[in-house]
Amino acid sequence: MSSSGDIRIPSRLPLLLTHEGVLLPGSTMRVSVDTARNMQLVRSRLLKGTSLKSTIIGVVPNSRDPEHETEELPALHSIGTAGLAVQVVGSNWPKPHYTLLITGLCRFRVEQLLRERPFPVAVVQQLDKLEQYAGLDSGDADVSSELGELSQRFYEVALQLVGMLDISVPVVAKLRRLLDSLPREALPDVLTSMIHVSNKEKLEILDAVSLAERFKKVLPLLTRQMEGLKLLQRTRKPRLDDDRRIIPIRKGGGLAPGQLSMEDDGEEEDSDDTSLLERRVRGSNMPEAALRVCLKELKRLKKMPQSMPEYALTRNYLELMVELPWSKSTTDCLDIRAARVLLDSDHYAMEKLKRRVLEYLAVRQLRNSLKGPILCFVGPPGVGKTSVGRSIARTLGREFHRIALGGVCDQSDIRGHRRTYVGSMPGRIINGLKAVGVNNPVFLLDEVDKLTKSLQGDPAAALLEVLDPEQNHSFTDHYLNVPFDLSQVLFIATANTTATIPPALLDRMEVLQVPGYTQEEKVEIAHRHLIPHQLEQHGLTPQQVQIPQDTTLDIISRYTREAGVRTLERKIGAICRAVAVKVAEGHKATKTPSSSSSSEVTTAQEGGNKGEEPIGGSVDLSLPPEMPIVIDCQALKDILGPPVFEMEVSERLTLPGVAIGLAWTPLGGEIMFVEASRMEGDGQLTLTGQLGDIMKESAHLAISWLRTNAKAYQLTNMAGGPDPLEGTDVHLHFPAGAVTKDGPSAGVTIVTCLASLFSGRLVRSDVAMTGEITLRGLVLPVGGIKDKVLAAHRAGLRCVILPKRNEKDLEEIPAHVRADLQFVATSCLAEVLDAAFDGGFRGPAPSLAPPPVLSKL
Repeated sequence: MSSSGDIRIPSRLPLLLTHEGVLLPGSTMRVSVDTARNMQLVRSRLLKGTSLKSTIIGVVPNSRDPEHETEELPALHSIGTAGLAVQVVGSNWPKPHYTLLITGLCRFRVEQLLRERPFPVAVVQQLDKLEQYAGLDSGDADVSSELGELSQRFYEVALQLVGMLDISVPVVAKLRRLLDSLPREALPDVLTSMIHVSNKEKLEILDAVSLAERFKKVLPLLTRQMEGLKLLQRTRKPRLDDDRRIIPIRKGGGLAPGQLSMEDDGEEEDSDDTSLLERRVRGSNMPEAALRVCLKELKRLKKMPQSMPEYALTRNYLELMVELPWSKSTTDCLDIRAARVLLDSDHYAMEKLKRRVLEYLAVRQLRNSLKGPILCFVGPPGVGKTSVGRSIARTLGREFHRIALGGVCDQSDIRGHRRTYVGSMPGRIINGLKAVGVNNPVFLLDEVDKLTKSLQGDPAAALLEVLDPEQNHSFTDHYLNVPFDLSQVLFIATANTTATIPPALLDRMEVLQVPGYTQEEKVEIAHRHLIPHQLEQHGLTPQQVQIPQDTTLDIISRYTREAGVRTLERKIGAICRAVAVKVAEGHKATKTPSSSSSSEVTTAQEGGNKGEEPIGGSVDLSLPPEMPIVIDCQALKDILGPPVFEMEVSERLTLPGVAIGLAWTPLGGEIMFVEASRMEGDGQLTLTGQLGDIMKESAHLAISWLRTNAKAYQLTNMAGGPDPLEGTDVHLHFPAGAVTKDGPSAGVTIVTCLASLFSGRLVRSDVAMTGEITLRGLVLPVGGIKDKVLAAHRAGLRCVILPKRNEKDLEEIPAHVRADLQFVATSCLAEVLDAAFDGGFRGPAPSLAPPPVLSKL
């Protein structure tokens, strides 16, 4: 009988402290190493070692949780196992760690700890040969006889245990071979590592240094394992009472009359589910191509065992195909008058959008097979693009589904995943159709301008087929892999700008501009929709608080500067919260002459108390505040604080070299000041304000044109010379330097600003302008006229200079805004300068056209 005493381990071993399990001689265990001491041991000994001796380490059980590792070394277990590191694998997820595959060699006792850092090293004494095998080889006949009987009994019990297992399993066959090949003294450790025992029991086996003691401790464990196997086998065998339920099969292949098979209940239930699914597939009224695919998948499903992962995938696919609305649709509400009333009640202004919806309804009424249009609402945030889409669905009587596309970077979100792996699913379009349950809903594709590309593809390119009326009748999702008709879906996309939408995708959509609101429109929207909504949200009623139109106009002009109404709604919500505090406190807030300067609200008496003042100035704090609470200008200041935006236009134009331009941003139109100054120098032009290349080129064009026409307009430098830049440096600045500015629209503003600087004359403080210039002095058309004009109107300006070819864009501006403003249509810079200065500009060149007449359009 061979012994492990032939193994000689080093007298000094590095110690690996394990928390997960107990390594026994002759067994193999995987150990996860993530503590500082153990990782340092792996790096220093196992990864850098070059000899077999360096891969032998001591594995000692550790009762302390590695997550609570401290500087102090825990008390070491006296008995350990010398192990050979067969494999080392490193990983960084979820945190840096190593995984070791260690084979146990023999036991050892820790005699002395030599060091603790960076990893423990101890003097050890090998145990397996000292007592165990010396007993076998000694002349003591009683000891040898006892060990022989124990080993024989242990071997027989092990054979019985293996005989109860399925020998066809590779692990069981290997265990059967080990019983014959391994020495008897190694069997307790090997079998303990294979059967189901706790770490505490393994630790007892590890501490059993005596071979006889080891046999005695492992035998009960083997017996317990055998009893568990016997109990498991009895539960799997049919009882005598159940034998009567097992139905014999007749020669014809069917069951005997009046008998049932309990063993076949699961198969019959599965068969019933498959039959039900087949009936649902045939009754779903799907197209012929989709039906053929479903029947083919059903045929595969019937032959497939339920334990296969593909069974669930196939079943989910068939259930999705059944739930899709292949032929289910809603009937459109084709009452044009009712639709007009509903749109007007939901949204104020937005005439172009409402007119387009009514046109669709009218054509749909005349021809029922009209394909759904692809509309794209483009405008600044807060103007109601998304809510208009919801109102359109209500008007048509259709289902509404919103798909947020902001930040989507995977084309599978649109076209779905292919059914080649677990977790595949259809795209958002098909999922949306499944959610609404009809094939003609209103789909709102929100923020289509914020799609991004990634390694997973371009979702904007995946939308090309969805948003093409000539192709989406056969849209193919990767998950379905069969065409689905999207031609009846009304797609509405929203965007803040068309600049970031790919041209191919933009070409497939009908773009409808949604500009910002005028001040009058905002006042009307506030009193129709925003104030009632905020009162309801804050638990108030119109009988408790009133916001006059003058106060609303004050909020719009002095506390908000936006194209939409979101900030306006937040300000109204702040007022409602302040009033709610007063109502909840339950005391009066009456405005008296002595306290009017600090009052937060003005209260109006009701009934017979109108106009009466409290006698003696005493106030009963137990009574609720007098209703309604009227918000005036003073209350507005107390609640919202000092005005955020003051009309500073006239104050900014008190010196030469300042002009007002008009700019377009995705948030709406804005006024933009352009400032210039000059100082002695060598003719350099300095531009500041975070400008783009196009705006820088416009500044150089303006300087060149002014130097060319300096003599005609009597422009001089600081010394009085004919060249405005001779001995002079010019600094051109665009305030709000944190905002990037670019575009050709500021060309006429730069020319006017520099002309004011070189001539020493002031630009009119009520004039704003926009237009692109050329080197010859022509004024070219620009975009965003409506937004720019509305920005000038919000700022209180009275005159707008714009290119001649942009006159057609003034038709989109509301009539009351056109009545408040003067428009000067110009075709050359001479006309711009004459309109920008009081009394015209001096000395125009004979070849230039006379200035136009200012007119109200």
